[in-house]
Amino acid sequence: MNDFSRRSFLRAAAASLPVALSAHELFAQNAQSQASVPILRGRDPENYEFPFDLDAFWTHKDRFFVNSTFGIARQGQREWRLQVEGAVTRPFELTYDDLLTMPSRTVGAVLEDPGNNRMSINERGTPWGIGAVGCAQWTGVSLSDVLNRAGLRPEGIEVIFESAEAGEIKDEPRSPGRVNIARSIPIKKALSSEVLLAYKMNGEDLRQELGGPVRLVVPGWYGNAWVKWLQRLVVTGAPFEGYFQKFDNTIWERRNGFAILSPVTELQPKAQIAAPIIYQRVKAKNTHRVFGAAWAGEAEVTAVDISADDGKTWQSARLLDSPTGAGPFAWKFWEYQWMAPPKGGRINLQARATDARGRVQPTQRDSDRRNVMISHVLPVPVEVYE
Repeated sequence: MNDFSRRSFLRAAAASLPVALSAHELFAQNAQSQASVPILRGRDPENYEFPFDLDAFWTHKDRFFVNSTFGIARQGQREWRLQVEGAVTRPFELTYDDLLTMPSRTVGAVLEDPGNNRMSINERGTPWGIGAVGCAQWTGVSLSDVLNRAGLRPEGIEVIFESAEAGEIKDEPRSPGRVNIARSIPIKKALSSEVLLAYKMNGEDLRQELGGPVRLVVPGWYGNAWVKWLQRLVVTGAPFEGYFQKFDNTIWERRNGFAILSPVTELQPKAQIAAPIIYQRVKAKNTHRVFGAAWAGEAEVTAVDISADDGKTWQSARLLDSPTGAGPFAWKFWEYQWMAPPKGGRINLQARATDARGRVQPTQRDSDRRNVMISHVLPVPVEVYE
């Protein structure tokens, strides 16, 4: 779908989108949207996803979910600038052409919105279905090269990334005026060679809708850390306490008997079913392919299990070979040949992932995760007919 037809579709969809949909209605809407068209998840700004059909290992730029808080920041390559400052010995300004002269690296990595699957828990925020996730090859300059050029001072403990995206926060605590999206990551993660200032996706210039001309790529972490439309990088000697660090995309953590709000960071082990789709009719006493993808942040997926009896028993799925260049941060495709029962009725198919650390995808939702990090096992009901 080209940009003109996408915008036309979104305008039409926005005009007809209900004010609120139940989790069941959103689930059904997602199941029925199997055409290669965006599924609108917000009006102002326009946020949308695509059906989770896994038609290719690398998610095409025209089928990648699009989200923003205040709207897309329009930047061109010629005028793009990145200010590098803070606890560094050599502050400097970086242009797009400067980036192109530096050594580049390509990393395959999953980008998942922290609210992916939110419609299943019916919480506040963009009501994402299961399509607020994609996997791509990201090309850019290692952040560590930029930090080394600037010269880190010993007191630096975090790097703050500021976006050109800005607006007023209308929820409490309200902002006194316009604020820029800003988020930090620890120095240790920032110096990991896979963290990129990315300007290409799947070998093509990064689209504006996806954070171009330059965005941060933080493999293994949720998308809230992947700051789009970068304009400033600040090394700080104190923990960053901006709104998007302290309030938005945060979870409760229990430390020493205290409940503390902490930012969402590493992706959790997760398997999602792409086929069959929700409420699909499947024939009894026939073998059907259950197919999907799994990912697990900074640890590779080592196993995917399937249940067709509401989690009473689990069977091993087969992990499929990944293309060259996929690496540890990309997702893995998997499949399982499932024999439908002889009698008709509804069956809940479930998939769960296990990673190299031994972490197993939970079967129950943790309420401390508020409206984000929705990684528990979600059933896909199918209708068996005789």
